[in-house]
Amino acid sequence: MREDKLKEGIRDGPEYAGSVTKYVFIESNHTTPNDLALHAYELAAPIMIKETCFGLQVTGDPSDVEAVIDRIREVDPSHIFVKDRGYPPGDARRCRANMGGARPGYFGHEAEVAVLRYVSYGLQRMYHGDSISESEREIIHPKERIELSDEYLLEIFNRDV
Repeated sequence: MREDKLKEGIRDGPEYAGSVTKYVFIESNHTTPNDLALHAYELAAPIMIKETCFGLQVTGDPSDVEAVIDRIREVDPSHIFVKDRGYPPGDARRCRANMGGARPGYFGHEAEVAVLRYVSYGLQRMYHGDSISESEREIIHPKERIELSDEYLLEIFNRDV
């Protein structure tokens, strides 16, 4: 039965042809996905908004989606990140209702969200013109670096596993 639904979805094509979907990730202690959704709804754009645990999915005409994202990014610019989604919501080729469980991409989101706090921290420092202390510089560029020669890297690459 699952194969029939999958074939049907591919044969009929995606439900939202011509649209784009963007993921909006929020990594903030003071802005929530709900805050972003409310800002997006206030713009009254002809788009579909889905609130998620990591932020939002915004689907619609590419120009409408970009306009909404530009406006909600103003809410907290150093804590909001955007990336493209490959398939529109409900597309039978990737919908978890047809696939049986979480989409494989969500595991990637977890890994990405784990590093966003570091990017946010750097962006905040940059936006506020803060200089980096010597101890922070040491974390970014440690003095004790292991230099690997090109020959050694090739040796590692060519090893039999």
